[in-house]
Amino acid sequence: MPEKRYKVAVLGATGAVGREMLKVLDEMRFPASDVIALASPRSVGQQVDYGNRQLDVQAATIEALAGVDIVLASAGSAVSKQLLPLAAQRGSLCIDNSSAFRMHADVPLVVPEVNPLAMIGHKGIIANPNCSTIQMVVALQPLHQLAGLRRVVVATYQSVSGAGQKGIEELVTQTAALLNGKPFDVVVHNARIAFNVIPHIGDAAADGYTDEELKLVYETRKIMGLPNLAVCPTAVRVPVTAGHSESVVCEFERPITVAQARAALQQAHGITVVDDLAAKQYPMPMDCAESDSVFVGRIRKDFSVAHGLALWVVADNLRKGAATNAVQIANLAVAAGLVHGA
Repeated sequence: MPEKRYKVAVLGATGAVGREMLKVLDEMRFPASDVIALASPRSVGQQVDYGNRQLDVQAATIEALAGVDIVLASAGSAVSKQLLPLAAQRGSLCIDNSSAFRMHADVPLVVPEVNPLAMIGHKGIIANPNCSTIQMVVALQPLHQLAGLRRVVVATYQSVSGAGQKGIEELVTQTAALLNGKPFDVVVHNARIAFNVIPHIGDAAADGYTDEELKLVYETRKIMGLPNLAVCPTAVRVPVTAGHSESVVCEFERPITVAQARAALQQAHGITVVDDLAAKQYPMPMDCAESDSVFVGRIRKDFSVAHGLALWVVADNLRKGAATNAVQIANLAVAAGLVHGA
């Protein structure tokens, strides 16, 4: 039988994640009969790359989504809330990178290495988790299967690309200005980001946490099926252009050795272990860019609790943290026959 083909729309195609989605679709040779690029009206007339072709950007309207089998959305919560329920009603599978639907009880929140079966029975929308959550749960899942996860303390070191192209541009502009003694503005980030570290990502939320930090709590619980998991997060913006890093300290129900943890991580799909402190080998953002893997290193015992480990986890936030995870969900849905096609 000939392979089914699918009409795909990338919503938010001119943004950093949208452009990466187009790149990943091409690299993974997704079976697309047609790919259309959608964005805000002000982007109409622009072109975006899709393999060796360029796509004309169209306005993101419900009419433009007619006949689309799969929508990969990264245009923000407001646009997702406006368009995706309508597209789902018309038969499209919508994979949404915004936070709009992540905590809806009837919307699967999926990381393919962790909970692929969650997408079965979807109602037209599948949510892509937050970038920091994705890389953390990929690293935690094989350890949880070994020893039963009880508590996680995580500090993130998130690159400016997490704030989009404007976040990158502000870092570059501020760095050049400071090196040349010139004035500069602070617009995108919560303080000067050049030569600085900002312990504040997102909006202030409950009990002194930010909404970015609470995503690590609630999304991790939902994805891993651990509604009572204790998670204490701190989200930090650092002057790195791409790639998020995390210091993750885990407490388990049962004993687990460093050797057992390393072996489980080495055998897990989607993980690359780089862990030789004596040889100065450990994951760093500059080495993980453009990769779809989650990198884990600095695996060591946490001596402060009975059954604890500490890890250093790095991933490309635009790839596995967003675009790659979304396309992987699409591939799984296609393989499981959960998508219409021709």
